[in-house]
Amino acid sequence: MPSLYPLKFEPIFKSALWGGRRLATLFPSAPADGPLAEAWVLSDQGDTVSRVTNGPLAGTTLRDLMHTRRRELLGASAEGHDEFPLLLKFIDARDRLSVQVHPDDEGARRLAGHPRGKTEAWVVTSAEPGSQIYAGLVSGVSRERFQAALGAGTTDELLHRFEPQVGDCLFLPAGIVHAIGGGLMVFEVQQTSDVTFRLHDWGRVDPKTSRPRELHVEHALACTDFGSGPRRPVWPSLDHAGPVERERLVQCEYFRLYRYRGSRSFVHDGGGTASVLVGLEGEVTVRGGGREESLRPGEVLLLPATLGRVECAPTGPYVMLECVPV
Repeated sequence: MPSLYPLKFEPIFKSALWGGRRLATLFPSAPADGPLAEAWVLSDQGDTVSRVTNGPLAGTTLRDLMHTRRRELLGASAEGHDEFPLLLKFIDARDRLSVQVHPDDEGARRLAGHPRGKTEAWVVTSAEPGSQIYAGLVSGVSRERFQAALGAGTTDELLHRFEPQVGDCLFLPAGIVHAIGGGLMVFEVQQTSDVTFRLHDWGRVDPKTSRPRELHVEHALACTDFGSGPRRPVWPSLDHAGPVERERLVQCEYFRLYRYRGSRSFVHDGGGTASVLVGLEGEVTVRGGGREESLRPGEVLLLPATLGRVECAPTGPYVMLECVPV
């Protein structure tokens, strides 16, 4: 059985009526036509499972690795995780996504029969002028007021919105009403879950069915956090300065999210747990486990817990993210 090493994966593409074509410029393997809404770059969710593309484990699925080598893969975070605990994706919103909400773990079990809810975070990678993110409700909105707005078609008046900038990070715990506006591309890290309850879909009709998409108003209202108020971009915390700048963007009970910038080589130490590097800008060569792998925009490298220290050598200025399961 080969030792584990930095693992690359084949992206999995998802279509939706609000998707665009910008993901095709990021991923050469993308379908040649049709709306591309999402590229799932690391997934152990349902029947959408990532497959290794590099080294002696090429062709092995992430689920296979979780079944046979979970502790090597996850290390300190292995307990309680039968599936890889994080799902990573890039989203291209040509048009607005539905106004939606995700349940917490208890709500997912109660309302959808799913073992996990969906807490997530976004990092904006592209933003057209005037694009909007809808995140949380304006202050003081009660369930009764929001439900009345849904019936009257005035939902958007109660949504907190802002014009994002490239690099903004938004943390969305389960229970926060939200929507990605048109003209945006974002990277998303989330719990391994696909439980979404739609509240409002802007009056759209799905051209495939000639019908509006299904809404889940009662379930959505049951898991909405009406006390949280507006959500705004996080204020990054500088964890490390010098040759490499590392910012802590999110730290929660499910994951930690960091951003690295710089142009000089450095040594990364996973500290006994898995981590996933995500390329945003530039190119970084990662050396560890007897292999050398490149990390380019849109690509991910899963660094198993047993890998220990790896060298990260950029070819020039770069930006990358690191997602660490808890």
